[in-house]
Amino acid sequence: MPITGNSIIAGTPVNGTDGEVNAINPATGEKLEPAFGMVSVAQLEDATKAAEAAFDTYRATSPEVRAAFLERIADNIEAIGAELTERGTAETGLPAGRLEGERGRTIGQLRMFAAVVRQGDHLQVRIDPAQPDRKPAARVDIRQRHIPLGPVAVFGASNFPLAFSTAGGDTASALAAGCPVIVKAHNAHPGTAELVGQALAKAVKDSDLPDGVFSLLFGAGRSVGQALVADPRIKAVGFTGSQAGGIALMKTAAARPEPIPVYAEMSSINPVFVLPGAIADDAAALAGDFVGSLTMGAGQFCTNPGLVFVPEGTTGDAFINAAAGSLRSCAGQTMLTPGIAGAWEEGVKELAAADGVEQVAEGTPGATENAPAPRLFSTTAENFAASPRLQEEVFGAAGLFVRYSDAAELATATENLQGQLTATVHYAPGDEAAARELLPVLERRVGRILFNGWPTGVEVGHAMVHGGPFPATSDSRSTSVGSLAIHRFQRPVSYQNVPAELLPEPLQDNNPWKLNRRLDGSVETLKD
Repeated sequence: MPITGNSIIAGTPVNGTDGEVNAINPATGEKLEPAFGMVSVAQLEDATKAAEAAFDTYRATSPEVRAAFLERIADNIEAIGAELTERGTAETGLPAGRLEGERGRTIGQLRMFAAVVRQGDHLQVRIDPAQPDRKPAARVDIRQRHIPLGPVAVFGASNFPLAFSTAGGDTASALAAGCPVIVKAHNAHPGTAELVGQALAKAVKDSDLPDGVFSLLFGAGRSVGQALVADPRIKAVGFTGSQAGGIALMKTAAARPEPIPVYAEMSSINPVFVLPGAIADDAAALAGDFVGSLTMGAGQFCTNPGLVFVPEGTTGDAFINAAAGSLRSCAGQTMLTPGIAGAWEEGVKELAAADGVEQVAEGTPGATENAPAPRLFSTTAENFAASPRLQEEVFGAAGLFVRYSDAAELATATENLQGQLTATVHYAPGDEAAARELLPVLERRVGRILFNGWPTGVEVGHAMVHGGPFPATSDSRSTSVGSLAIHRFQRPVSYQNVPAELLPEPLQDNNPWKLNRRLDGSVETLKD
């Protein structure tokens, strides 16, 4: 597929009229062609009008039609071939293997949502039949289903050019829910976005769906992004990015005459709790695994562990010394953009200058541009609890050790944590009391609790939660990964005494879609 530099508005390539932007190869500083025209607000409104016009037709599609559409998107992305990997690598500095894995994840989650749509439980159908003879008052017939919210704005992420961008989790779950999607592409990887956007637009056409089901826009984040969220036709927002960016969109959405939900994943340092028993026998092996997780992807995953609670004493010293030795042998990896690398440098300088913090180890700079040396720092639990600044995310390969004296001090420090995506506990027999004290605190602070692992792998499945209390996300009741993500873009509607001939298919007595339903409070299972 040729990369044209055009946005895609309701199936039509459109050259933006409000300036241009080029991708930059972060490893070399090379400007990549073509230039991408940035859309004006008027062009943006063409996309939102088309999405609004497409909504009622698209939301009425049957499970089979919608599921087949999602599978077409997956097939089309798979068919792009090496061109997608090559462009993604040039625009992000990520290795080819990482891009191939991310493409597999993107395809996999689209196919998972196709299965979710076919299965139908996301509609959450409930039927309370009429009871005209009930005493002291008769009950009327009441039926409920979940319907899609309307057109959704999705913001592509800098750190996942495929899995959290054009056809990523927010787009897949919104389309599965029955919502048209307008993607604001990330300007750091526009060619990658356009290739995937072309694949998605082709799936719309081949599925005989309204063109407005999908649009892809290139534009300035502060102007076009804010205008998109402010547009009255948009009914929800999916965002992965910085805390400042997410909060700005939240404020715009809340200030509208009709406020809308913003599902923003923003900031997390993903604390790790090393309990004494876990390092009693082999501190070096665990320390090496930590450094591997910290530096994975240049520390640019939203789940890299940036904070590690380590016991005082000789075993804790051994763990930190082993981690320091492992890090010193690590070279920096190319970061996604020069701006991200610069922000990391500033964050590390502030961390190094903070009271009560000392540098433990430094790796070596990478061979490319924008590949700074990873760093490790250390402080006490008392200083950490007294210094909110130490909880601010440094996006990249920088970690902070917090030394604690006993389980009580560890619990106190944990109580002061901000909301996080993940928390990891390294545990061995004999650590039960400390772990039992930690668990209820972590439940209030994080979306995913891991034992004896590392948080940098996020499985796409039915039980996964990728979310957490603020500032990890804007709404701790939701997840951006896994099948539960579809519920962000739906709402319940009740139908009371609606004539049988007017009822939507999911609520009809003969159950034409063969859905699992809750009938008078009991689950009615009709699926094969």
